[in-house]
Amino acid sequence: MKHMLVLGLMVGLIACTAVQAQDKPAPATKAELGTAKVTRTDLSGIGAEKGVMRRDPSDVIKVGDFYYVWYSKGTISSGYDATVWYATSKDGLVWTEKGMAVDKGKEGTWEGASVFTPNIMVAEGKYWLFYTGTSRSFYKKPFNPDSKIGIAVSDSPDGPWKKLDTNPALINSDKKEDFDSHLVDDACLIIRDGKYWFYYKGRQQGKSSAQTQLGLAIADKPQGPYVKHKSNPVIPGNHEVLVWAHGSGVAAMIGTTGPKQITRSIMYAEDGLNFKKTHNVLNVPHAAGAYRPEAFTESGKGDIPKWGVEIGKRKGFLPFIHRVDFTVVKPHKPAESE
Repeated sequence: MKHMLVLGLMVGLIACTAVQAQDKPAPATKAELGTAKVTRTDLSGIGAEKGVMRRDPSDVIKVGDFYYVWYSKGTISSGYDATVWYATSKDGLVWTEKGMAVDKGKEGTWEGASVFTPNIMVAEGKYWLFYTGTSRSFYKKPFNPDSKIGIAVSDSPDGPWKKLDTNPALINSDKKEDFDSHLVDDACLIIRDGKYWFYYKGRQQGKSSAQTQLGLAIADKPQGPYVKHKSNPVIPGNHEVLVWAHGSGVAAMIGTTGPKQITRSIMYAEDGLNFKKTHNVLNVPHAAGAYRPEAFTESGKGDIPKWGVEIGKRKGFLPFIHRVDFTVVKPHKPAESE
């Protein structure tokens, strides 16, 4: 009887332990970074051409049967003596340059020396072309703040374009301690929560280009006024601005400049503000724009772009436009808490 009692207690203890083991929650899984890779293809029509500079391509939109892209064009390597041109294509490979979209302003104005780094937004049945302007073509150290961002609007992607009377739409801060007190540049637009989200890069006075950071301004109307977000900068390092609507959040691709822990990556923010790294990017593009079909739809179906364009570089040529294709070779696996 004594032995049976002991045996019964042991069986009960084992059963109780088994139940406790089943009730105990499994340990939380950690996030696993994904990997995306980039391949490059030469383009016809806006590719490498002796003596011609084409750079700073916009994001790509599709209207009817044609893809559209805008870019800086000039005869020197930089964008500080350029105008904004555009091209169209049926397949994203063979492009036809159509002509100038936005010219420089009058000499001595904020955009009198150069207009460059364009990007496009489609809203309210119109096309809104954002561009950077400067009042000086060439710079000697110390480099003084001089870049501002303006907007031109058209009923057609082929123009004609009318610059807004309210330009510039965004200017560098007059407070030296702000992250964008040196310059603002490189607009990238999405529509989110019924508002117009305007991501841009800013640099503080006294900082190098490697210390450029990503900021955000928001407006109720596509023409503005755009109000800089109180959380700026939203990414502490990003010299090239490529942002897209990703599911219910926002994603950004980070280039080669900035803090080492976030360069060559994709970052994601559910709220569009607090970004976390989700992917490493192999062969990351240089100053890319992308075909982002969900950028202005608020569909919640946005994903990593499949292709886009970038600044190409080749010995003996000024900068030109390259095609880039994005492939996810390893998906991001979020942690249970994400």
